Amino acid sequence: MKILFVCTGNTCRSSMAEALARKILAERPEGKGRLEFSSAGVAALTGNRASLEAVEALAGMGVDLRDHRATLLTPGIISEADLILTMTRAHREHILEIFPSAAGKVFTLAEYAGAAGDVPDPIGQPVEVYRSCAERLKDLIARAIDRLREKERGFFERN
Repeated sequence: MKILFVCTGNTCRSSMAEALARKILAERPEGKGRLEFSSAGVAALTGNRASLEAVEALAGMGVDLRDHRATLLTPGIISEADLILTMTRAHREHILEIFPSAAGKVFTLAEYAGAAGDVPDPIGQPVEVYRSCAERLKDLIARAIDRLREKERGFFERN
């Protein structure tokens, strides 16, 4: 199952979400090899590195983001994903505007995790804001993976 995280530039939130999701799944033996994570940005400049603050925030959590390169969201990437988790409602609406047939698989991360609100963009803020964002992402992703396991009962056993 391919899960795509989406934000604006793919240098902060969605890149952190992708890396954190991999870490969370690696710590759960039942999920290894059954979920694939990727990320993209609706206005990404392809090849841009993750922000220094995002790299620093995740390093403090034992996650290396130094090799991340931004990817621009395309219709092909959207069609390949089984589940698309956006950082904001505006990102979700943008995807549905350009790819309406994705309606059943696009949610905000918070919505899918059973929480309220968007994940605010930390760009331009101090590293402490990135750390706070990363902690929120970690919590929401863990909850989303739990929901996915329950919703897709049997997925982990079949694959």
